[in-house]
Amino acid sequence: MSEWWTYRPEDFLLFSPRVYWRMFELHNAALWPLQVLTFAAGLIIILLVAWRPRSSARWLALLLAILWIFVGWSFLWNRYAAINWAAAYVAPAFAVEGVLLLVSGPLLDGLAFDRRGLAGWIGYFILAFALAGQPLLAPLQGRDWASSEVFGIAPDPTAIATLGLLLLARGRLLPLLLPIPVLWCLLSGITLRTMESRKRGLFMPRWHSPLPPASGRSSVSADRLQPRDARKGRRSKPSSSASSRATPRSANSSAPPGSAATALMPFVGMSASRQKRSFEI
Repeated sequence: MSEWWTYRPEDFLLFSPRVYWRMFELHNAALWPLQVLTFAAGLIIILLVAWRPRSSARWLALLLAILWIFVGWSFLWNRYAAINWAAAYVAPAFAVEGVLLLVSGPLLDGLAFDRRGLAGWIGYFILAFALAGQPLLAPLQGRDWASSEVFGIAPDPTAIATLGLLLLARGRLLPLLLPIPVLWCLLSGITLRTMESRKRGLFMPRWHSPLPPASGRSSVSADRLQPRDARKGRRSKPSSSASSRATPRSANSSAPPGSAATALMPFVGMSASRQKRSFEI
């Protein structure tokens, strides 16, 4: 494997963009109308953080823990692992994040979502994007609404909303809650970037493709690319090579045998047939 450096990230992709987004369509169809409930849960999270940041910290952490465990089981383990074997190893990480949220919130009461200032405004913006902006990416990218990624159903908006909520939080266990959402966002970004590169490679413009060499093989391959009817009509015509070979011989038939003109007759016939064949193609 001396040419390992010639491989690109899209060469290791196990699925196409069409299969990837079709997976979201099937997942949304299987869980409908649960998307309405998870979207409402996201709105409740924003309202609780804005109005009662201290007293609602346990309930917010509990709700997020349930969603992380649910997404890891329903999407990563049961659906994404069918097209990507690595998802089976990522699903336990979502369960770990859910357990950490349970321990830091309801059990130890180690979180308080009362941070304000610049970090707080950024957290609200990220929360709003995860709830409303992420589903809108589907129609903006030319996909169907059925393939939208919804908070609490798909992993990307769930992880993004968690990061926004953690920017609003304070607590001694906060550093333990950040790595898994950050790593998942990086992994998902690499996957989406690789799919986009692969899509551009599949739909590369014609002027980027190398031209075939101008040889006899290129003319034969071009002939095979013609429709069957055109090839059948061409076969029914008299052979141009035979007529071209006969033409120089008949023209030089008066030449005495053994002369220079007689020795050059085969080469003259071959050049004439090649010219006619190239003009036909």
